[in-house]
Order: sequence, then C-alpha cells, then structure tokens
Amino acid sequence: MSPNQIASAMILTSGMAHAVVNAILKSGKDKMSSRALIDGFSALMVLPAVFFVPVPTAAFGWLAGSWLDHLLYLICLVKAFEAADMSVAYPVARGAAPVLAASIAVLVFHEAASWIVAAGVGLVSVGVITVGLGRKVPPRALFWALATGVTIAVYTVLDAQGVRAAPSAPSYIVWFFLTFGAGIGGLFAIWRGPVFILEARSQWKPGLIAGALSIVTYGLALWAFRLGATPRLAALRETSILFGVGIAVVFLKERVTGPRLAGVAAIAAGAMVLLASG
Repeated sequence: MSPNQIASAMILTSGMAHAVVNAILKSGKDKMSSRALIDGFSALMVLPAVFFVPVPTAAFGWLAGSWLDHLLYLICLVKAFEAADMSVAYPVARGAAPVLAASIAVLVFHEAASWIVAAGVGLVSVGVITVGLGRKVPPRALFWALATGVTIAVYTVLDAQGVRAAPSAPSYIVWFFLTFGAGIGGLFAIWRGPVFILEARSQWKPGLIAGALSIVTYGLALWAFRLGATPRLAALRETSILFGVGIAVVFLKERVTGPRLAGVAAIAAGAMVLLASG
C-alpha cells in the first residue's frame, strides 16, 4: 500500500471511533464531567509510553497552540450538545471544518490540493451540513455548532504541522494525549467539582472505553496527517458523520429525515471522490 492509501485507511478508522466517542459524550448527564473522564483516562493510558518515545521539542509550539484551541473546541462542543440533538449539533460542527481546514492548509502552509480534492471536500462539507440542517436548528445551537467547526479546522491544521515537526508520530501522539488529558481533563474536573465526582462514580466504565477510543481515533488521524496532505484527509475524517447518524438513530433513538439521508449520500459521494484522488 502507498502512504496515501495507508493514510486513508487510518483516517476512515479514525472517523468510526470518533463517532462512538461523541455518542458516549452525548449520552452522559453532565457533558463537561464526561469529557474530563474521557481525557483523564486517555492521559493515564499513554503515561507509560512517555518513557519510550522521544520528547517532541521541535513541536512544542504547535502542541501549545493545539492545546489552547482544543480547550475552546471542547467548551463549544459541550455547549452545542447541551443545546441540540447529536444528529443536529454534530453534523453542523463538523460540516464547515473541512473547507476551512483545507483553505488554511493551502493558503497559509502552501499544501497542494487538486480540483478533484476540492470537489470531494465540497461534497463532504455540503453533505455534513445538510445532515445537520434537515430541520429547524435553534439559534443558540447553531452558534455553538459553527463555533465548534471553526475550532476543529484550526486544531486540524495545527496538529498536522505539529506531528510533522515531531521526531516521530508516536512521540507527538503520546505527548498530545498526556498534556491534553492532564491539563484540560483536570481543568474540567475542577470546574465541575462535586458534580464530577458523582459522574465519575456512575460513568467511569463508558469514560474508560471512550478514553481508549479517543487515543485510537485521534492517534490514527495524527499519524495519517504525517503521511498525507491535510485538505484531503481532513475531509475524509468527516465521514465519521455517517457512523454518527447511525449511532444517533439506533442507540439514541433520534429521528432522521429525508434531507439528512440526502446529506449522507453527498458525504459518501465526496468520500469516494477523495479516495479515488489518492
């Protein structure tokens, strides 16, 4: 397999796991406490690996920028999930991200993107947004979902640059989850106080599972970004919405309308175009 094909397989697997993590987050009673549990478990799981990977000194600037942007992302994501169903908030949040990430990667970091890739990115973005806008979206939910999309685009580009600056992909991945989980997970836990303790007692098992899946989903995405171009891979990762909609319907008992199914078809078409381009 070529590096592009390996990167594609990684990013699609990442998308599947990503949808499950967000479903677990959505199902929690207190979203910030659930997020703190997930990130805390991720940090504990990667802690032993710190002794076996090189320190990504050259990537610390990218890591710091990503850390701050992820903090904004999680706040916006939690607020979006509090204001709307997963099958509304999740697609809108992810829909704007591929176009924005591709634009930043091409215009700021001069990454290559063919017209075929641009068409695939456009199809995925339009499809994702269509899935989320199949019915009336409350203004508050729309605001937080779009804000989440902007932060996704920013951290995608920052982390793509960071993992390429690191001595190895595992080095950046381990230090990302360690600093992210200990810092942001700890911050959210302190923020929620006694509520976090109650949530941890009842939700530690789903939190543990989601913590492990978080390492899988974003670890694979980071490794893929080291192998391939950001515009194409950022859009392919948004195929996670296909799995997200399925989870929302089957397990969360949310309704999916005709327009949302049309959006799913557009996402699938965009994914096929992007896979063919690689």
